[in-house]
Amino acid sequence: MQRLSQLPTDPAFVQDPYPFYDRLRAAGPFVHWDDYAMPVTARAAVVSAVMRDRRFGREAPEGFAPPYPPHLAPFYAVENHSMLELDGARHARLRGLTLRAFTSRRIKAMAPEIAQLSHDLIDAMPAEADLIRDFAQKLPVILIARLLGVPEARADDLLHWSNAMVGMYQAGRSAETEARAIAATEDFVAFLRGYIAERRASPADDLITHLIAAEEAGEHLTTDELIATCILLLNAGHEATVHTIGNGVKALLENGYGAEALTPDQVSGTVEEILRQDPALHLFTRWVLEDLEMAGEHFRRGDRIGLLLGGANRDPMVWEDPAAFRPTRAAQTHFTFGAGAHFCIGAPLARLELQIALPILFQRRPNLRLAEAPSYADIYHFHALKRLRVEG
Repeated sequence: MQRLSQLPTDPAFVQDPYPFYDRLRAAGPFVHWDDYAMPVTARAAVVSAVMRDRRFGREAPEGFAPPYPPHLAPFYAVENHSMLELDGARHARLRGLTLRAFTSRRIKAMAPEIAQLSHDLIDAMPAEADLIRDFAQKLPVILIARLLGVPEARADDLLHWSNAMVGMYQAGRSAETEARAIAATEDFVAFLRGYIAERRASPADDLITHLIAAEEAGEHLTTDELIATCILLLNAGHEATVHTIGNGVKALLENGYGAEALTPDQVSGTVEEILRQDPALHLFTRWVLEDLEMAGEHFRRGDRIGLLLGGANRDPMVWEDPAAFRPTRAAQTHFTFGAGAHFCIGAPLARLELQIALPILFQRRPNLRLAEAPSYADIYHFHALKRLRVEG
């Protein structure tokens, strides 16, 4: 296995990680990324195989979970109940109970709300705007607040808590980043604990009430599981959708596309190309649960590997001229929402938001153009814009 080095905080990498992914992909099915001290893969076939193979998991095998310092205990107390971090029976139980509340029917019913909120935000957006701050951040956080049933007036708190908590996943996080994340975790947990108690006493037609009522073989979600699930739905769904709107509008404007790429017969394909070509999440890890061989490499139980979703989405073995943004591409499976048992539970909502909000944005602002060259934030393993200044 070859070894390569690349600081994830290097400014050139932050702005364009894709040349490094090309080097990795050319060097072999797995390459040891020295800066992360683990093997990684940027090949689509290998990413797909690992995600669907139950010999790999999100949960460390017994005896291999790395210790965390006591000051981070509040954050990991939530993580320990999150379906994103679990495998096997516990994961299946949490996912099944959540899907009983987070139904496709409930998501589809949000379409009119997504459209109206998009119009409202565009009405309030100045002629010269930061599309991330004025549109992309507000849309999903207000929608998830409405879906959960929490007061919309708390949307700014939800946004603050989410941004602070996901800082724990960023490369080169600092003590200050950790302190913000812990404070946000404690505030978020306290708020949800109180709100769940209210909903137990006074049920309503919202997701928290339906999560409380969800039952399988006589089992319900515990309060700690409810809290972790609500935080996961907000953090994973909100962060990814914000970044995807920003990256997607950037791709459309830089490549000369507008409302014509977002017509009813085109919008689905355009959204899938946005999701593929410049996804918001680039690195996802798996533990090796037993000794095995994969793609010609031998791994031992307790090893950890990295799946480079952004690299797999640009594998030339799957896509012709993969770096190009082509809304009319023939449909192919991309890895932005993962695959296998951990396929993103919020994918239908994210797709619906993009398919409704983007056409409205370009219909309402047909002369939209970039007001400055966009730049990406130093928050790997996310790939997201600092801001998106637009005018017109």
